[in-house]
Amino acid sequence: MTTPYDCVIVANGEFPHSPLPLKFLHDASTIIACDGAVNVLKVHQITPNAIVGDLDSLTSDFCSQYMDRIHVIEDQEENDLTKAVHYAHSLGIKNILILAATGLREDHTIGNISLLTEYAQLFEHVEMLSDFGLFTPLLHTSTLSSIAGQQISIFSLNNDSEITTDGLRWPITHRKLTSWWQGSLNEATGTEFTITMSPSSRVIIYRSNEIKHPQK
Repeated sequence: MTTPYDCVIVANGEFPHSPLPLKFLHDASTIIACDGAVNVLKVHQITPNAIVGDLDSLTSDFCSQYMDRIHVIEDQEENDLTKAVHYAHSLGIKNILILAATGLREDHTIGNISLLTEYAQLFEHVEMLSDFGLFTPLLHTSTLSSIAGQQISIFSLNNDSEITTDGLRWPITHRKLTSWWQGSLNEATGTEFTITMSPSSRVIIYRSNEIKHPQK
């Protein structure tokens, strides 16, 4: 499988265990780690190309071992994931995948997911993958691939934007999603679906790894 990503960024959340995210990680040509992720990467015998953060989660031994690839950014207005993303952008990277950004602490999970629409403005392609599903930020009308029965959720970060869907079991037509639950728990009916969005929309799509098969 050819990876669509130029770079994998590893955050300090729940490290993936399922085959797909691990394959992307092992196949990555560039790995950027938030400083707190270095410990688990070491366990998996993976050496990142760069380590970014304020070093508050990195032991002195690791600081010495990885001195040649550490990039210290102490700005407290950004979390370590955002620092790593901005570092990737400074390298001219176009397509990134974020791993280990969910799980463990729910507040970090929500914050990291919400940041995706900001990251989308910096790259041609950015996504966040966990053992359970894939988050894709959208800034304009888009068609995404799917599998019939795949669980789909839509989260709008702009309450004034209108959304229309095609290819989902429960259609949404010119609707403003004013709360995150309103576009959740939908289902793909085929191999793709389209989200039509009004200008200034900021939407995050979740495609679950779970496929719901009809009962016979």
